Amino acid sequence: MTRWARYLPVLDWGRRYDRRKLSGDLMAALIVTIMLIPQSLAYAMLAGLPPQAGIYASIVPIVLYALFGTSRALAVGPVAVVSLMTAAAVGQVAQAGTMSYAAAALTLAVLSGAMLLAMGLFRLGFLANFLSHPVIAGFITASGILIAVSQLRHLLGIGGGGQTLPEMLPALVANIAQVNPLTIAIGLPVLAFLWWARQGLKPALRRAGLGEVAATILTRAAPVAAVAASTLAVVVFDLDARGVAVVGQVPQGLPPLTMPDLSPALIGALLMPAALISVIGFVESISVAQTLAAKRRERIDPDQELIGLGMANIGAGFTGGYPVTGGFARSVVNFDAGAETPAAGAFTAVGLAIAAALLTPLIADLPNATLAATIIVAVLSLVDFSILRRAWSYSRADFAAVAATITVTLLLGVETGVMAGVALSIALHLFKTSRPHIAEVGLMPGTQHFRNILRHEVLTDPALLTLRIDESLYFANARFLEDYILDRVTSDGRIRHVVLMCPAVNAIDLSALESLEALNTRLEEMDVMLHLSEVKGPVMDRLGRSHFLGDLTGQVFLCQYDAVAALAPVPGCGAASGAFLAPEADLNRADER
Repeated sequence: MTRWARYLPVLDWGRRYDRRKLSGDLMAALIVTIMLIPQSLAYAMLAGLPPQAGIYASIVPIVLYALFGTSRALAVGPVAVVSLMTAAAVGQVAQAGTMSYAAAALTLAVLSGAMLLAMGLFRLGFLANFLSHPVIAGFITASGILIAVSQLRHLLGIGGGGQTLPEMLPALVANIAQVNPLTIAIGLPVLAFLWWARQGLKPALRRAGLGEVAATILTRAAPVAAVAASTLAVVVFDLDARGVAVVGQVPQGLPPLTMPDLSPALIGALLMPAALISVIGFVESISVAQTLAAKRRERIDPDQELIGLGMANIGAGFTGGYPVTGGFARSVVNFDAGAETPAAGAFTAVGLAIAAALLTPLIADLPNATLAATIIVAVLSLVDFSILRRAWSYSRADFAAVAATITVTLLLGVETGVMAGVALSIALHLFKTSRPHIAEVGLMPGTQHFRNILRHEVLTDPALLTLRIDESLYFANARFLEDYILDRVTSDGRIRHVVLMCPAVNAIDLSALESLEALNTRLEEMDVMLHLSEVKGPVMDRLGRSHFLGDLTGQVFLCQYDAVAALAPVPGCGAASGAFLAPEADLNRADER
């Protein structure tokens, strides 16, 4: 049982399911279902798909995640950013509104699911770490802007299109003369109501005397109320005949069994977008899942989450949906509503299935402007320009990554933006580690501790140069260290011993080893001995497999204090008093640490 529970967590939590958990899950499912009906329709429109695709993508995927996922509160389904990425990816291979477009969306979901599943089975969740938080924050902010701008045309009742700001804005301006006043008369009030409802409705209901549970349910139902009111207005005033765009007839029934287009040409075209969607979706999902799990002291298995999300996406691809992931807003609602287990998601799927089977005729007259307002309100919470200020004050390199990701995403599109952010993050990391921080250290008087001579009043000996290396040594920085030491030694003829203090060196690759060997030879020619101190065990094990230690002109010391005691004795270690000098502290250097 334990072995199977590793891949089917339902076998674990299902054995302890009881009436109390059932009550909490049912209440959470009711609230999330009310929230998801309009949201699923809106996100399908954002992805360029028929509205029923959003509902289909919220049924079977939720059930599959409930079986394979480890988070007890994560709500899986369509989300804004993944919907935008889907539209950008599928729009490159098919025309929106065609059967081939829908088939390509199915293929994208299956490809994304297969990648996530493979990553989970091979425990490759660490690959998501290549997307740094600043890059993710910048990408989500830019995506939120793109999504909001893309929905303005539906809010105004005009034509338009495009995937980037340089494409969207001119299209809006070119069609601004065709603005439909009736569409605006519906869209703007709905937008204002939904914006207010996010923060003001629940307190107003509580002041009116409603209980916490009732106020919460009514607040979550605000989008449903907006859908009902705007649909009723269209029917009563026959607004669709007066130019107000509506959803139209939606097929009534449960999710169909669909077959993705698995032709090699289409798979090749969607392979990279599927990889990006997989990584972005996983990062968003795991961040939400871990945040909510921490509040209950629960554990999330990232690799099993990959399997759960992979199965959910494969399920979406074979049941008329498109790529899905764990959504922040619905997961928080699910958690706050009292979800006890993943069964809450399964109950939500039942509610959505009932809606798909019975309620879809009611949304035929739903204005597109209402769905656009729903999307705009949802995504504006994703826009966070404060990350730029925080990054600027903390790290110029991180600021560059955030700013570049936002700029490239807005100007060139979501796929190019996220790839640029990843590439820049890796490039900045390589640049920083290629120039490792090297501190010349001395002995703190009366202690056995060594600190930077530029930050502290320390004892030093002119014949002894001790350098603390604050980075692992590898091919990109080995030559920098070698040049640094040789420049320092050649500029000071008093130096007879160089000690590399290595408490922060976690690895030395072959290139760095060859640089150390060359450095040892060059120093020997200058009548200077090379020593090591505080080398970690795994690093010593690897050095022991080479001939470097046998050729080393100096010694390897367990700690730096032993090196000083042997090479430049201090008072208390058998040395004559006054062998050390106390250099003047200089705190104006930009690289002091």
